[in-house]
Amino acid sequence: MTQWKRLQQLETVHSQRAFDLYNRDEFPMEVRHYLAHWIEGQDWERASRDSSQAAFLFQVLLENLDNQFSRFAQERESFLLQRNFRRYKQNFQKYQEEPYTLATIINWFLVKEKEILNDAELAQQVQTLQVQPAAMELESQRQVEKSLKDLKTKVEAMEHSIRCLEEQQDEFDFKYQTHRMDSCTEEEKKMQVEGLQKMLNALDKCRRNFLSDISAILDAADVLRSALIDEELVDWKRRQQKFCIGAAEDTSLEHLEKWFTQIIECMFQLQKFLQKLDELVGKMTYDNDPIPARKTPLKSRVDTLLTHLIKSSFVVESQPSMPQGRGPLVLRTNLQFSVKVRLLYKVSELNHVMKVTVSVNNAASQLKGFRKFNVLGTLSKALNMAESMNGGMVADFRHLTLKDQKVGGGGKGINDLSLSVTEELHRITFQTQFDHQGLSVPLETSSLPVVVISNSSQQQSAWASVLWFNMLCSDPKNVKFFETSPAATWPQFGEMLSWQFLSCGKRGLDSDQLETLAIKFFGKQQSYDNCKISWTKFSKENLTDTNFTLWVWLDGILTLVKLYLSDLWSDGSIMGFVSKGKERLLLKKKQDGTFLLRFSESIKDGGITFSWVQYANDGTPSVQTVKPFTSTDLKQIALPDILCNFRIMIAENIPVNPLCYLYPNTPKDQAFGKYYSEKTGEENPYLKYLKTKLVFVSKENGCSGVREGPESDLSTQDRGPSSFSDAGDDDLFLHEIEKSPMFSASTIDDDMLNSILDSKSECGIPDAFPPTDLNTSPSCLQDNFSVSPLDILADALSPDVDVNITLHEFLNSTNILNGITLRMLPEEADDLVPESVFQDLGCLNTPLTP
Repeated sequence: MTQWKRLQQLETVHSQRAFDLYNRDEFPMEVRHYLAHWIEGQDWERASRDSSQAAFLFQVLLENLDNQFSRFAQERESFLLQRNFRRYKQNFQKYQEEPYTLATIINWFLVKEKEILNDAELAQQVQTLQVQPAAMELESQRQVEKSLKDLKTKVEAMEHSIRCLEEQQDEFDFKYQTHRMDSCTEEEKKMQVEGLQKMLNALDKCRRNFLSDISAILDAADVLRSALIDEELVDWKRRQQKFCIGAAEDTSLEHLEKWFTQIIECMFQLQKFLQKLDELVGKMTYDNDPIPARKTPLKSRVDTLLTHLIKSSFVVESQPSMPQGRGPLVLRTNLQFSVKVRLLYKVSELNHVMKVTVSVNNAASQLKGFRKFNVLGTLSKALNMAESMNGGMVADFRHLTLKDQKVGGGGKGINDLSLSVTEELHRITFQTQFDHQGLSVPLETSSLPVVVISNSSQQQSAWASVLWFNMLCSDPKNVKFFETSPAATWPQFGEMLSWQFLSCGKRGLDSDQLETLAIKFFGKQQSYDNCKISWTKFSKENLTDTNFTLWVWLDGILTLVKLYLSDLWSDGSIMGFVSKGKERLLLKKKQDGTFLLRFSESIKDGGITFSWVQYANDGTPSVQTVKPFTSTDLKQIALPDILCNFRIMIAENIPVNPLCYLYPNTPKDQAFGKYYSEKTGEENPYLKYLKTKLVFVSKENGCSGVREGPESDLSTQDRGPSSFSDAGDDDLFLHEIEKSPMFSASTIDDDMLNSILDSKSECGIPDAFPPTDLNTSPSCLQDNFSVSPLDILADALSPDVDVNITLHEFLNSTNILNGITLRMLPEEADDLVPESVFQDLGCLNTPLTP
């Protein structure tokens, strides 16, 4: 089933998000719908980085639009679609010079779709796992529903009472007028007066009872108002805050909209009853009539309740967010963002009537040094039912931008609070006027505080501020929060951190992982409930023996999970956070070849490594670990493929994969087989390479790769210098491209190629690639070829030799791996086996031409 089909089958709360996603103009929903299968079959992430691939897909997209246009041309009922697709193609033409921009946009939409699907799945999981909170919430909803039902029943009964009261008054009035006109004896008049007095007493009692019933209904309505505004709406706003920072919370407004609409309608009905009493008093009144004395305070109560309800019903449904931002509430100047407001009182008479205006609440900007902004774009929209899937009263602002106000000399200036740019909090404010059934109420609502940045390098720090505020503060007006930011308790912090992994990888942190982190931060404790992490410790102070903060480290891991490890994390294959001591303890109790995956504790941008246990002849266990893989590595080769093809050399230079069982005892292929990728050049429609695969082989001083397949980007991988605790002193790793013994034809100039072909040395590594250490010289290329591989390669470049046959002989040479021996490092403090480097024994990666 396609991703698009799955989106269409979601429940309303999630399908509404998909609908809102495609309200944007960048990528039409109709194109997504009719080209769904083709769109999902392309690698848009790669195209966003590869201009040639992007150009190819751009041309194919235009052809598909033409084909779809032709299909519509044959169907009379598809006239509008035919016209739309012509317009879509014209709009896409603007990406002719930069097709990778369009690829980036399409990839972003597909990623957002996956997030919606993941959230839907997580919501189902949360509903299953959190039975008790769900039951409590359901009980709360049932209580509100019951109270509303009782309120509506009472109001409906009041309609009958007001009619009876009117009929009773008319009857009394008729008999009273008849009595005045009738000529009868004194005795008869006395009897009539007594009868009229009884009727008047009954009428007075009915009036008093009616007024008392209205008062009782207002008492019940006030309790219900408190439940809706002070409890349900507050809970929804808190859920929305949590949702903004990754929690799987239900933020739909259907229930609240129904409840607000029903209670407001009941209040307007009471208002009509009081107006009816005015009419009855105008027709007839008497001494001690209760209506003139009691109606005014009752009307004041009704108006107060209505005003409070209507003001509270104006909310921000979708918080400000940028299409390609890190998350909501982080905005960048001069880039578009969207935000949606909603009136929870749903009434058709107000459709397209109430105009909503948007501005920046610059109250915080009055503080010295705080920046000021102007909002640009469509600053006024009418609340309408067309922009919501379920017909709610919404105003969807989709093309707003913030621009700095240049005050004085410009710039940020000196901040009285000594806050950084990413600690400044600003709010987007919305205003409108409610006029309905004689009630006029000005309405205003504001977004949660947003962090405004001016360049992408501030995204990480800005998101940290958003996390911290929404984790600890429920007052959206507190824009000076970071002046004296409170510390977070470990339960608060752990929950927030778990939400981040839930959002990025569809699985939160379990108790073992949280305990490992707690021990890392606070040391071993009996209980961590009272342990606290300050804002400074979280985002400003570097971790011990590193040059980065706690948040930078955690965010690097989150990014790694989101981009490359989402599936493995969600299915529980990655243990993730586990101390090295516990890692050894766990593995040494398991059978030979058992391994686990954990995150590096010392790589700034996130790294993942694996460790395995192996037993000596005397049965002594030892744990070995490779140096961590970073995004640079995983961008080129998926982790499951690395695990599948990893090799170490045993006796007689036989490569063996030491990884057999994922901890605790799951066979490796059972755990990762569904993720293996055996794509070859023949399966790639754009490049034609040898049909080969990548194998990682451990050398004496490290793990290197015998590359038998297409080099692609592997030859250009680069990593910063490594000084991490994950690596031992003897670890081999090539830090710079020019020092790597692996290179491709695309990176070699003619002089270097000639030096290779003219080289008579047995090693065959040109001087342009000197080893950084004696141990880095590839032993597999020294004194082990009866016929030098470079001689074979030189012959291959002769115009008289078939390159295909020669390369095949070279790669299948029985001597190609001779001389590689394995010396396992003794188990030390870190028990590290160096990480594999992707070394190409073939040296050249020249595509075959037909």
